[in-house]
Amino acid sequence: MANKIKKIVVDRNLCIGAAACVVAAESVFELNGENKAVIKQKKGVKNSGPAEKNNLEDAAIDDETIMMAAQSCPVKAILLYDENGKQIYP
Repeated sequence: MANKIKKIVVDRNLCIGAAACVVAAESVFELNGENKAVIKQKKGVKNSGPAEKNNLEDAAIDDETIMMAAQSCPVKAILLYDENGKQIYP
């Protein structure tokens, strides 16, 4: 993968709670009480982002896993950005 993932955002309006992202990367994503995906960040913060990759609870997770989780979303609700702020997925 050419561009490194720097930031993750979950579009709450698009999210349908399919939980494919949770299956692909359960150390990064979980469903909240509204059945929407949230990003697990340091200090117990859980929200739809934007979340910096180095601020994730699992900061050691590799870009391929995050990309796989984003690609597994049937409604493309997970947006990924590189270090220049450029959207790299979807």
